[in-house]
Amino acid sequence: MSKKILGIGNAIVDVFVKVDDDFLLKSNLTKGSMKLLEKKEFENLKSEIKIEKIEAGGSVANTMAGIAYLGGNPSFIGKINSDEFGKIYKKSLEKIKVDFHYIEKNENLSTGASIIFITPDSERTMCTYLGISSQLTKDDIIEDHIKDHEIIFLEGYLWDKGMSEEMFKHVINIAKKNDIKIAMSLSDIFCVTRHREDFLKLLKNDLNILIGNENEINELVEKKSLLDSIEVLKKINKLIVITRSQNGSLAILNNKIINCKSINVKKVLDVTGAGDLFASGFLKEYLDHSDIKKCLERGSEIAAKIIQKVGARI
Repeated sequence: MSKKILGIGNAIVDVFVKVDDDFLLKSNLTKGSMKLLEKKEFENLKSEIKIEKIEAGGSVANTMAGIAYLGGNPSFIGKINSDEFGKIYKKSLEKIKVDFHYIEKNENLSTGASIIFITPDSERTMCTYLGISSQLTKDDIIEDHIKDHEIIFLEGYLWDKGMSEEMFKHVINIAKKNDIKIAMSLSDIFCVTRHREDFLKLLKNDLNILIGNENEINELVEKKSLLDSIEVLKKINKLIVITRSQNGSLAILNNKIINCKSINVKKVLDVTGAGDLFASGFLKEYLDHSDIKKCLERGSEIAAKIIQKVGARI
């Protein structure tokens, strides 16, 4: 069996809906944005839409699904309720051979969900109700579920509250004790702005691998240009992977820079999950002990595939 990777992230059901621009205007939504909703707003919106398809989502879960597709051996921990969406979530992951290491309970908050509105120009606009997903605590993490993995992959989105931070640190301690590598994605530029100091500390003290796009990386080290950011990051001596859309990707390792071109795509259908699936390709090759250039190439290849489809599953 191939080496094992465990993803820990927000367990969010993706609900895909096709709409026109007028619907976004009428619903007061900014095209291309991600908006967090309260339960009531979410239910109202849900009652107005015609659902195209539903699948298990959340950034890290998408990455684990990609690794399963590539023949890897992924597991996932994320918090769900034992409600209808929770059951769909669990089934959706198990169907594609991602081990789901969370024992769902009857919770007071419902399973998190994200309505993804896709307009005719392929742009996606997301409305997310985090529900129970953001309430993952250290009590939900069992050491036995972690210790036989080679890598643990975390998402910046999870760092949002006191107990999430505690959970993160608990996972890091278990990982260090069992000699497991820790990787993290920066998730989102607003996430980086909010938690810059914490993320830098994590990078310096705890992470082995950091993955982010160019904007997130610049924001992290407060530089305007990528070249300036690279100079700062070279000194940190970690594996830092930077995606740059059509400009390819690069990695910084031991003061060395490894570049990779992007793959030309005829028609982009939906950019949902491009970064998540890049991480799948990269981490799967990394687990197979490929060189970094090959890891980047595999990431680009999978990202190019996913943007030619609707949704985050190949």
